Amino acid sequence: MNAVECLKGRRSIRKFKADPVDKSLIEEIVENASYAPSWKHTQITRYIAVTGELKDKIGDCTSAYPHNGEIIKSAPMVIAVTIIKNRSGFERDGSFSTPKQGGWQMFDAGAASQSFCLSAYEHGLGTVIMGIYDEDKITSLLELPEDRELICLIPIGYPDEAPVAPKRKEVSELVTFK
Repeated sequence: MNAVECLKGRRSIRKFKADPVDKSLIEEIVENASYAPSWKHTQITRYIAVTGELKDKIGDCTSAYPHNGEIIKSAPMVIAVTIIKNRSGFERDGSFSTPKQGGWQMFDAGAASQSFCLSAYEHGLGTVIMGIYDEDKITSLLELPEDRELICLIPIGYPDEAPVAPKRKEVSELVTFK
């Protein structure tokens, strides 16, 4: 599969087969995702692979959008994407490098999450990036240290659906040349 096929073929998957995902496969996907660009090569993104009872408890922390909990519980694994805070966008003395200040943290985590999902797709796995959940409860369940922040959840597993691509905007709406 080439890069264009991967970009155009990957879909958000919300139904998964019960088959477990092998730890070595997750390690390979994370290694691939580590090549995502990051602010001054800080590589702040960290992944926590969660299965079993803890995964289901995380699924219970989605009352704002209960369907997310159903998706998490149906997947064999959920990846908690976290970052090391106050590195991306910052200088060594703690000052900001640009007016975007700490906003680069989300940029880095987004690039890494997309790279993770594309690598998973290449390996026959489905993913969906989620952002609606009770962050405080999940942070507590995962026992994240103070220097870490939960960015998103990615249920992952072998797809049990094949959604079609939604209509895309015309390129003329997406780019302006000056």
